Amino acid sequence: MAKVAFIGLGVMGYPMAGHLKTKGGHDVTVYNRTTAKAENWVKQFGGTHALTPAEAAKGADFVFTCVGNDDDLRAVTIGADGVLTSMKSSAILIDNTTASADVARELYAFAKDKGCGFVDAPVSGGQAGAENGVLTVMCGGDEAVFATAKPVIEAFAKMIGLMGPAGSGQLTKMVNQICIAGVVQGLAEAVHFGKSAGLDIEKVVEVISKGAAGSWQMENRHKTMNAGKYDFGFAVDWMRKDLGIVLNEAKNNGASLPVTALVDQFYAEVQKLGGKRWDTSSLLARLEK
Repeated sequence: MAKVAFIGLGVMGYPMAGHLKTKGGHDVTVYNRTTAKAENWVKQFGGTHALTPAEAAKGADFVFTCVGNDDDLRAVTIGADGVLTSMKSSAILIDNTTASADVARELYAFAKDKGCGFVDAPVSGGQAGAENGVLTVMCGGDEAVFATAKPVIEAFAKMIGLMGPAGSGQLTKMVNQICIAGVVQGLAEAVHFGKSAGLDIEKVVEVISKGAAGSWQMENRHKTMNAGKYDFGFAVDWMRKDLGIVLNEAKNNGASLPVTALVDQFYAEVQKLGGKRWDTSSLLARLEK
């Protein structure tokens, strides 16, 4: 059992922190900007909650962060009440936020100056993956630090990989989001075409999902897409944030991402339709408007 702090109890962080307490058996202290959510977490899982990130991280062996974006991440790590102001030497900061590779490298340097370890560890698997403790975790950092952190991360993961030095986890998450954007757009067009052609989408998917066209998105989203239901899952707003990070990184490394850029604009259209919080499979909605 380790002493663990978890900063950020959103739809992903809340259950992830819960697995660290129940499955991992760790002594967990949580912090959330909305104190009521932290209090609810303690009622559900036990542990304690703190009033600032720094207070939560004090004395912890491992500190997890799972917040919104680069600015939020800097605020809870290197800000006035950030975790790196109070973390003990040799503690490890594990960031599960989907953020830029630049901020990961920045925090790695800050942590190293304090004698702390750092792992950028964005996750994939969505809310269901977080709740079921079966996330995929893509990590960047030093091998020795990763080896120490991995057994703790395993409380909420089914797959954990070290992809390279600091920032590599975030870069791998960008690859993940590029893949998802293209697959969801293809699935949306396929369902739209099938319906326009008068086909029974359920029968179509039953057949083609067993061949080369099959995908996680097809298996888990075709029914809700066909029914026009999008009020769940990974929100369009979050996907646009992620794709913005991807496209900005592509400018830096020279990668050409024409399909990703186009799908990003399609998501902007979905936002204008009122779908900011719809699931990413709502790309079909813009085709059927």
